[in-house]
Amino acid sequence: MTDRFDAVIAGAGPAGAQCARDLAGRGYEVCVLEAEPEGEFPRTSNKSTGGTFPSMMTAFDVPDSVVQNYTESVLIESPNEFFRREQSGAVLDFGAFKRFLVDEGTRRGAEYRFDARVSGPVVENGEVIGVRYNGSEEVYGKTIIDATGPSAPLAKQLGVVDLERSNQAIGVEFEMEGVSLDQEGYADLRESMMLRLGHDVAPGGYAWIFHTGEDRAKVGLCYLQNDRHREYAEESLSIDGYLERWIEADPRFASAERIENRQHRGSAHLQPPGEMSTDRFMAIGDTVPTIDPLWGEGIHVGMRSARAAAATVDACLTPSTPRTAAEHVGVYDRLWHRDVAPQAQARLLMTKLLYLTPNERYDSLLNDLCDLDPETVRNVNTGGILAIAKLLRAGDLSLLARFGKELLEERTGRAIPSL
Repeated sequence: MTDRFDAVIAGAGPAGAQCARDLAGRGYEVCVLEAEPEGEFPRTSNKSTGGTFPSMMTAFDVPDSVVQNYTESVLIESPNEFFRREQSGAVLDFGAFKRFLVDEGTRRGAEYRFDARVSGPVVENGEVIGVRYNGSEEVYGKTIIDATGPSAPLAKQLGVVDLERSNQAIGVEFEMEGVSLDQEGYADLRESMMLRLGHDVAPGGYAWIFHTGEDRAKVGLCYLQNDRHREYAEESLSIDGYLERWIEADPRFASAERIENRQHRGSAHLQPPGEMSTDRFMAIGDTVPTIDPLWGEGIHVGMRSARAAAATVDACLTPSTPRTAAEHVGVYDRLWHRDVAPQAQARLLMTKLLYLTPNERYDSLLNDLCDLDPETVRNVNTGGILAIAKLLRAGDLSLLARFGKELLEERTGRAIPSL
């Protein structure tokens, strides 16, 4: 094995594996370091619901063989109401999806080193030149990419990202069979991906039921362990406790059973991205972080970040003398804000306001969404101010005042007296 490559990528998740796939397809020498043993991959990193959309499948040439079920709508459920939007979706077998990306990258020439736990960057004269793994082993690259997710051993040590614990969302999911997807008194979920808002089930977060075919579904919840969660949560219940209590209480799960060895858990950060690159280095996927804060969809955004990073590497290494200084690698940051997640800040603010909202307002919010025309709903989803204003009621003024106060406290770092 050589120890010098055009690109060294830490992490074989969707972002890292797609970046390797793109670069190897362009003829670059690529090395991917993955902490899991090859024979177990991706057992411990199989942590996504796998919900995505046909646009991702088409853009990245993903085969039907990794899809558990195609759905026809996205449904939002509150304690007593629901809103359905016609939107084609795909629920992936996330493990099979990851293996497909690795196999494709390998077929194109990327080298994968499994059981390779990254510990930090190799720095020479103030510039990152490689990656250290498994204690003392080193591999060198003209460009280095951190795709390890929230652990971010390279990006943190290089001062590129600052992931705050208060912004860390945790999630747990069971795959179940025997789920009643057309239960009387509830919305029909047979062709849907459902997200449930309600602090009784997921305080400061949301829960979900994603139909995976026949009477099977992915059932889970996630939340941020921040002030909002603590405001609504019962101190005695862990995230597993909340999921188990929901399953015990909801009649849709009365005859359901967990599928053996199909439990997933993971974490991601919901916060504004800061710097994402420096000399010879980029951070992609959930390392940035990249996950859509509003609905939690991370696959498509992570894949787009991988493609933007691959395009940047290509631009930097194409000249006869590679241009890998921060000013050239910084093209990635501009591509990220323009093409990867252009509405990231607006969607983050919408998320914070949504989780501040009490349960009873969730019911009226979904009723209001049902009354809007499809174009306005699309504008709400993309953070259009005028569209969002149509959802506001007179009783929301106190909620908005509290929201504004909390944002000001975040930015100033000091408490603001209540009016």
